[in-house]
Amino acid sequence: MYPTIYDAIKDLFGFDIPFLQIANTFGFFVAIAFLVANYVMSIELKRKEEEGILLPTTKMEKVGYPFSPADYIVNTLIGFVFGYKIVPLLFDSSLLAGGAPHYLFSSNGNVIAGILLAGLLLFLKWREDKKQRLPEPKELQVIVHPWQHMGYITLVAAVTGIFGAKFFHQLEYWDDFIADPIGGIFSASGLTFFGGLICGGAGVLWVAKKKGIGVRNMLDVGGPAMMLAYGIGRLGCHFSGDGDWGIVNSAHKPSWLSFMPDWFWAYNYPNNVAHECDPAGGSMPCDFGMTPYLQLPVWPTPMYEAIAAIVLFGVLWLLRKKIKPSGALFGIYLMMVGAERFLIEKIRVNSTYNLFGFYPTQAEIISVVLFLGGIALLIYAFQKSKNSSPLVEINGNRE
Repeated sequence: MYPTIYDAIKDLFGFDIPFLQIANTFGFFVAIAFLVANYVMSIELKRKEEEGILLPTTKMEKVGYPFSPADYIVNTLIGFVFGYKIVPLLFDSSLLAGGAPHYLFSSNGNVIAGILLAGLLLFLKWREDKKQRLPEPKELQVIVHPWQHMGYITLVAAVTGIFGAKFFHQLEYWDDFIADPIGGIFSASGLTFFGGLICGGAGVLWVAKKKGIGVRNMLDVGGPAMMLAYGIGRLGCHFSGDGDWGIVNSAHKPSWLSFMPDWFWAYNYPNNVAHECDPAGGSMPCDFGMTPYLQLPVWPTPMYEAIAAIVLFGVLWLLRKKIKPSGALFGIYLMMVGAERFLIEKIRVNSTYNLFGFYPTQAEIISVVLFLGGIALLIYAFQKSKNSSPLVEINGNRE
């Protein structure tokens, strides 16, 4: 396992680049997932605009005016923070001895480097300001295409999604959070997918409505992208070993899987970022420093989910042009993600709730709700399509 990109590069290619210790592997895959989702959603928004389903909007934009003081302040602060925290890592990797989160959230840094980089960014912003000014500033009406909102949408999705993933994880493991709240918040692991889906989705829909993109159209655009992003994120879980693995698997690998490596059937996640060596939830006391791996192999469920999500993305991508009613594709996505997660929960490690004598996990409960919600949305979308004209303009788009 590779807790950081530094570990991966050193093991795979033999390069020793201490600065890369600041980039944890799971975070790297999450970043890639957001970038890929942004790209896929941009493609879909462009397609829907070309087909006349979505329409561009207009806005007034100031051209040639001096930058505001806030522009200079933000640029200067960014330069100082990067200079204070990041530049020192290029020359002293020992700063990360206690882990990247410990260093980043400490007062350690280099003031001189911070001031120098802040000054450089301030100068660059001033030069940019001078170049764009006009003798007579003016306001122009510009056309804004739906896909041009994707930068803002991705930013909101990242902030609300990570918050939701952390929040739901703390609810699921409340006792652990109470025991170490600071560690729980800033830990590189401990993210719940459904929390990210619910909060991140709410954030995206808020932006879509604000920017004049219909809710159901935005849902259809986001479904395939979220499925692919989930698969990439699960690869991050697997390669970092963040604790989202399955239960102990002591069964022998079946002969029909002989072509696959042994770790695909059962894996002990050496050097995992969760620093776990007890796969049985407390019944096998151990010291990770002495045995930096799970003492018994477990189901590598993150890899299974990654493969399932990427395959399901392919299915959604093939269906996206064939399913016409707005919202129907997202209904199918909800059914897929609910069914996939419900099934994988049978071999995953998770805390359970006592509901009338049943002991489901948080993910199982949400999976059922999402599956049923997907059915309801699918029925609603087709019923709505049957009872209305195919293209009705609503808030600058057609549903």
